[in-house]
Amino acid sequence: MARVLEFKLPDLGEGLTEAEIVRWLVAVGDVVAIDQPVVEVETAKAMVEVPCPYGGVVTARYGEEGEELPVGAPLLTVAVGAPDDGAPVAGVPADATGGSKPAAPAPEPGSSGAAPVGGAEEGSGNVLVGYGTSAAAARRRRVRPAAPVGAAAPAPPASAVPAPAAAPAPGAVTGAPVASTASAAEAVRAVSVPVDGPAGASAPAAPLDGPVPVISPLVRKLARERGLDLRQLRGSGPDGLILRVDVERASTAPAPSPELTHTASGVTVSGHTAPTHTAPASGQGAEERVPLRGVRGAVAEKLSRSRREIPDATCWVDADATELMAARAAMNAAGGPKISLLALLARICTAALARYPELNSRVDQEAREIVRLPAVHLGFAAQTERGLVVPVVRDAHGRSAESLTAEFARLTEAARTGSLSPAQLTGGTFTLNNYGVFGVDGSTPIINHPEAAMLGVGRIVPKPWVHQGELAVRQVVQLSLTFDHRVCDGGTAGGFLRYVADCVEHPAVLLRTL
Repeated sequence: MARVLEFKLPDLGEGLTEAEIVRWLVAVGDVVAIDQPVVEVETAKAMVEVPCPYGGVVTARYGEEGEELPVGAPLLTVAVGAPDDGAPVAGVPADATGGSKPAAPAPEPGSSGAAPVGGAEEGSGNVLVGYGTSAAAARRRRVRPAAPVGAAAPAPPASAVPAPAAAPAPGAVTGAPVASTASAAEAVRAVSVPVDGPAGASAPAAPLDGPVPVISPLVRKLARERGLDLRQLRGSGPDGLILRVDVERASTAPAPSPELTHTASGVTVSGHTAPTHTAPASGQGAEERVPLRGVRGAVAEKLSRSRREIPDATCWVDADATELMAARAAMNAAGGPKISLLALLARICTAALARYPELNSRVDQEAREIVRLPAVHLGFAAQTERGLVVPVVRDAHGRSAESLTAEFARLTEAARTGSLSPAQLTGGTFTLNNYGVFGVDGSTPIINHPEAAMLGVGRIVPKPWVHQGELAVRQVVQLSLTFDHRVCDGGTAGGFLRYVADCVEHPAVLLRTL
């Protein structure tokens, strides 16, 4: 007997509470194996492929691509095990002969089939926070019916009436999952009210007596917050499903005035027609609203929190980087892997933090303590198509310039492809921000909360500079340090920045700490 198990969006870790569906990797009716990725989601940290801990036939998917789901919301349902007496599995389309496809062939004992009988007892090897390798039998869940208890089910179109299935075996689960957009669509078609008006016109639907065609709990929550009645909305999703964009559009659309009637010659007000005046084109389009969610929303929240909680201050200095550039050129000319300028700056930062550990710390507000951290996990700002991300190089204080170069390259490539894990984007203790790549000289960096400091590096450009008592053209860079004034005073911050500048101007200073 096949059992229908519900797989919910797991807790992806690091305090994330929601994720946006980017791409479904399976369709209803597909056979999936244990730990097979079934959906690609975007969190505030990274793009993640979510594996399913069950093996069997997908009977339903919840949510559309581009829709946000909270942690714990249903993702899909899977029929696990072999079906009884050839009875169709709920939600699985019949094949061309009119029969139902089996959930999966029952594997031989000891085999590694994708959907073993009693697969719920099989443990999942791929672990995400929120579900994992428990071998305990999954608790059978009762799924919400498609219509209120006692109400007559709406009649589906004649073409969509399935062939009668065999009676279920004694003890079988008879409740079919609501699942699919198809079942929701049947309810929509049965209770939809036609709206009169010009072709393509958008008008609110009359109140529905049946179930509201909404799958996402996030959409329901948004409608409650904005005081909208979902029964008055018409969905733009497949088969009339109400999506988040429908709620947002309804909450911002102006209410039509019943006293005004637009005609070809003008506007009729209480029986009198006045000519219409078309405003001249101003060259400006309609305003655009961009949701603060995903990476952009996470960045906005972190920066806002940093400004609210951290009393920051910034100091800066110009430094002659000519000798540093010459040292890098000599290293790369000696053979071996090329050393990046960012790696040399990172090596200078770790040496400076060893001298001034106050800046490698965080503030515990509840305990009212400054926590000085023993290891330097160095974050670096990387601009990607998804926005600004800050990958973290673990134990940067113990790495050479060559090792730092390789790690920067690896994490930067992962950032560009969107394959960074949440663990690779969190846990930093100090951030290095090279905004010189954007062609700017200086900035006042905002601290990456809950860290205590960030070093900003501008572009290195030829400038007139007094060198050995004479005016010369040198390679000059501006260095900016933003620090949490709770962890140290200006003397400590100034000492740190001056040491960094000295190492940039005279790289041999680093030899004292190697």
